[in-house]
Amino acid sequence: MHTAGQGAWQHATGNHADSVKSNVFMLCTGLLLFAAFRNSVTWHMQTFWGASGHFWQAHWEKFHPSFGGNEWIFFLLGAALVPTLVFWCFNGILLVADVTGKPVFFTRYRIQLGKDYPVDTVKLCKAIRTVLFNQVFISLPMVLLMFPIMRWRGELCGIELPTFHWFLLELAIFSLVEEILFYYSHRLLHHPLLYKHIHKKHHEWTAPIGVVALYAHPIEHVLSNMVPVLMGPLLLGSHVSSIMTWFSLALLVTSLSHCGYHIPFLPSPEFHDYHHLQFNQCYGVLGVLDRLHGTDTVFRKSKAYLRHTVLLSFTPFTEIIPDSPKKAE
Repeated sequence: MHTAGQGAWQHATGNHADSVKSNVFMLCTGLLLFAAFRNSVTWHMQTFWGASGHFWQAHWEKFHPSFGGNEWIFFLLGAALVPTLVFWCFNGILLVADVTGKPVFFTRYRIQLGKDYPVDTVKLCKAIRTVLFNQVFISLPMVLLMFPIMRWRGELCGIELPTFHWFLLELAIFSLVEEILFYYSHRLLHHPLLYKHIHKKHHEWTAPIGVVALYAHPIEHVLSNMVPVLMGPLLLGSHVSSIMTWFSLALLVTSLSHCGYHIPFLPSPEFHDYHHLQFNQCYGVLGVLDRLHGTDTVFRKSKAYLRHTVLLSFTPFTEIIPDSPKKAE
């Protein structure tokens, strides 16, 4: 009996040891493959960035003597004009669909089907006037006020462009700073004392469109739209090329988040669209602080959460994962 029991124990121990060895082998193999993949991707990105970097560096060196080397003009072009053009070019395309409801092959990707669509042109004109006011009389002065600070911080318009690694680090820090400042300023504006007088204006659009990303009360535009985006470059003393890229990306992302269309192969706008639908969910940009504070619990139980991913087909998500026939979530 003792011998049989001991044999069984040794057999079990042997199986356990073999299992551990197998798991360790698989883990080590996985880590090696991950490291190799990461190094390969990094190498290809560095190679691409190196080739394109030389291209952009050469053109920047040719462009740099323009305007007599006037940094005011460089900064105005990079930090104000180019991002504004990016915003209006992207939203100009979306507005065609928003106003006409055509072409159908594009409008079928609408998230909130049939709601306030096509948009009321009177309501739209009011929104555009507010956006233009915010851009000209708030955004532009705030960007120009950055200039002396950025110039004091370092080589704002220096002849050398940022390196690949530094630029990626900047974007990561910019995104993190924006997430923190936007989340808390946004939640603050949802306080009953502030919502009625300030933030309610932005929430007039329960089914948002791209251009209303900047449709806001002036106080909200400063606190939630401008400060979170400006603070990263101010903290790092960034080059004007980084500022131009970051401002353009920020405007594209917020326009996409408000556009109301879940477009194939582009980042999902379901998260912020759900905020406009429900008001008390999804306050942030990345969703990190919403998960931390539990302000996405209802969203994570909704159909919108299931759709909150990149659409990798040409079939609209509203057909792949339709809302409940009884009540749209």
